[in-house]
Amino acid sequence: MERVGVVLCGSGRLDGSEVHESVLTLLHLVRGGARPICFAPDAPQWAVCDHLSGEVVPGESRNQLHEAARIARGEVQPLTEARVEDLDALVLPGGSGAARNLCDFAERGADGAVLPELAALIRGVVDAGKPLGAICIAPAVVALALKGRSPRLTLGPVDGDAAREVARTGAEVVPAGADEVVADARLKLWSTPAYIVGRDVAEVDVGIGRLVASVLAALRGATLEA
Repeated sequence: MERVGVVLCGSGRLDGSEVHESVLTLLHLVRGGARPICFAPDAPQWAVCDHLSGEVVPGESRNQLHEAARIARGEVQPLTEARVEDLDALVLPGGSGAARNLCDFAERGADGAVLPELAALIRGVVDAGKPLGAICIAPAVVALALKGRSPRLTLGPVDGDAAREVARTGAEVVPAGADEVVADARLKLWSTPAYIVGRDVAEVDVGIGRLVASVLAALRGATLEA
C-alpha cells in the first residue's frame, strides 16, 4: 500500500486547511488503495477566525497540529517528522492556512518563503522523482519551494493577484476549472484549483479525484493526465 503524505495546517478554510478539500483528498487516497499519512506544523495558526462571521477573533490562539487532528481523527504527526524516504508521494490541500501557516505567500507574494521543513520535504519529493499534488492555493506553496525550477501549475484563472505573484516566482501558471487538473510531467506535479473557482463540493470533488488518481497512477507506472 502506497504511503502518501498529506500536509495539513489547522482546520477551517479561513485560518487553516480547507476541510472539504482535505477530507476529499483523504477519501480519494483510501478509495484508490493508498494509505494517507497526515502531518501538520506543531505551531500556532496565523490567527483564529470565526467561520460564521469570517472575522478574526482577537486574543485567541490555536495549534495547527491539534486543529488538524480534528480532520485526521487524531492520526496526525508533527511536520518535522515527515521524511521523504518514508513516503511515496505528497499532497497539499488548500485553505488560507496554506498561504499563511505553511508559508508567508499571503503577505509577501513571490518574495515569501516556505517553512524550512516543508520546503525541504517538497524539494526532496521532487528530487526523488516522487509524485506531488497541490490543491487550491497550495500550488503557491510549491512555487515558492521550487523557485528556479519553473513548475507548471494552476491556481484557476491566470489574471488574479495570486496567479501573477506565483508567475513572479518563475512558475508557468496555467488556467483550469475546478474539475480540471494541470500536470507537470517533468516534475511529477499535479494541481487543481478547487475552491478558488469551485462552486460547490461536488464540483471540487471531481478535480481532487482526478488529481489523486493522477498521483497514484504515476506511482504505479501509468500515465493519467486531465
